[in-house]
Amino acid sequence: MNICSMKNTFDLNKILRPHILSLAPYSSARDEYTGHSGIFLDANENPYGSVTEENYNRYPDPYQAEIKHKLSPIKNIGIDRIFLGNGSDEPIDLLTRATCTPGQDHVMILPPTYGMYEVSASIHDVIIDKVSLTADYQIDVEAVLHAITPKTKIIWICSPNNPTGNVMQSEAIRTILESFDGLVVVDEAYIDFTDTPSWIQHLDQYPNLVVLQTFSKAWGLAGIRVGMCFASPELIRILNKIKPPYNISLPAQRALLEGLGGIDKKDKMIAEILKERTFLCNMLTDLSLVIKVHATDANFLLVQFDEAKAIMDYLIHEEIIVRDRSRVHLCDGCLRITVGTREENEALIESLKKYQQKSVAA
Repeated sequence: MNICSMKNTFDLNKILRPHILSLAPYSSARDEYTGHSGIFLDANENPYGSVTEENYNRYPDPYQAEIKHKLSPIKNIGIDRIFLGNGSDEPIDLLTRATCTPGQDHVMILPPTYGMYEVSASIHDVIIDKVSLTADYQIDVEAVLHAITPKTKIIWICSPNNPTGNVMQSEAIRTILESFDGLVVVDEAYIDFTDTPSWIQHLDQYPNLVVLQTFSKAWGLAGIRVGMCFASPELIRILNKIKPPYNISLPAQRALLEGLGGIDKKDKMIAEILKERTFLCNMLTDLSLVIKVHATDANFLLVQFDEAKAIMDYLIHEEIIVRDRSRVHLCDGCLRITVGTREENEALIESLKKYQQKSVAA
């Protein structure tokens, strides 16, 4: 493909699967009546309450309006640009289903990267094109643009990237947005741990931009499984059209509403994680068994070891669980280590020192 001739001609209707445009969505009881008071005899719910002490007998708001009104000023974006999913995995799945015809259309991933982009595409029998990051884990823009085909519907970009931890260069993302007439999804699951601004601020500028974020990391709400998707109002309407009717449970919505009032606590936790990230990086760098601690903008470190597999097994024996990424593309000999508390980080370092001493003695 001639890069010089490429120009963004994005039209959402052209990249959506044709039947999605005419699809009649399921209409739930809470679509037909959105009030909060009255005698509810419309949804076949249990009128006597729940088997638990909490009342979970009523279906939750299918569009999470109260949460979105509270989230909107936090993210400085209109509620019509917000979609909430069951983790970020749900919008990943929905974006793939909305745009990609099985066996025909393509998505592009940039390994090493988050594995769910490939898994979701594989589930839906979508063709996966892989364009490797460079040796320093940045986007090879020329290779990406050359790999685009008329059937490419989505390019997935993780920034800060998982498992490498680094932010992708903004000019690279900008060039792809301006050159590609499909969706460019920037996954910002770890955006709270970097000073780099979110791409949310560019949604008005780029109609093909989609931004993913999560409550699982900085907010400490991994257990409730809620992810955020920010996009054009037109695309948000499509996601709401094809999602399951009640995709965010009532307990999750209640917990999230409470959590959105805890911004100060979230910020304090982020500050503590960043402090511990520096501590852990310095301590790991001093160990002779460590080849390299990669620079990171996330809440984890990608660390290259001399004997990654043996160290992984040793740490499991010590009941310290890290992630083996040594077989991932461009991550030879690497373990991914989440930043823990000071006590957890010190326990990790002490175990690595013991392993190091045993290795020297042997």
